[in-house]
Amino acid sequence: MHAAEFAFPAHASIRQVLTVLRTGRPVEHRVTIAEGLTAQQILGVVRRTDAMTGEVRTIAEGSVLPQTYDFQYGADRAALIARAKAAMDKALAAAWADRAPGLPLASPHDALILASIVERETAKPEERPHVAAVYLNRLRLGMRLQADPTVVYLASNGAGVLDHRLTKSELLRDDPFNTYRSVGLPPTPICSPGLDSIRAALHPIASDDLYFVADGSGGHTFSRGYDAHEAAVARRRAASGSHGVPD
Repeated sequence: MHAAEFAFPAHASIRQVLTVLRTGRPVEHRVTIAEGLTAQQILGVVRRTDAMTGEVRTIAEGSVLPQTYDFQYGADRAALIARAKAAMDKALAAAWADRAPGLPLASPHDALILASIVERETAKPEERPHVAAVYLNRLRLGMRLQADPTVVYLASNGAGVLDHRLTKSELLRDDPFNTYRSVGLPPTPICSPGLDSIRAALHPIASDDLYFVADGSGGHTFSRGYDAHEAAVARRRAASGSHGVPD
């Protein structure tokens, strides 16, 4: 016999109990780390998983791979996070080795940062390579990324969500995470991106677009020039009754 958590059939006989204790497989628990969660949110998920033990004090932003992890009762939380970090390291290294040529990204860490922005920018998988292309085009030209999710991350102190729309004062805040003010990528990822967003960042579509705006249906309207972008913004505001960023 060996120690573990086992599942026994209802009204099991002594023979069945002994068989399970001798040959049965331990019960597998699962915890899901969803794509796009921040380190703070992931800490909350792991800490609320009752079948685990131990404490995790901090997680580096973007360092764990979002997926479902199996574990046995009493597993150490820190050990599970270590597994998730190892999974991200392996996935990122493989994706970086297979990246498209000519990307304005200096390292796998840069790719992870861009992928985290792509992850938070669109909920449509088919749009991710297009969103990535826009940001990569801006990086090549030295343009500011002007990515709302980076400002949300800053304004929420790393929580990744706000209970209000971004304000002018938040957009004017001088900080490396405010990509409306700073040129280039923010210093760290803003969430843990999934594999699809990592691949999108490293395999963007061929596009000259430099702008996009939400179209009201969960997707975006992409534009190459500023005039076309302003027209798309005006249509979006007219459809939603919005007048821009509040004071």
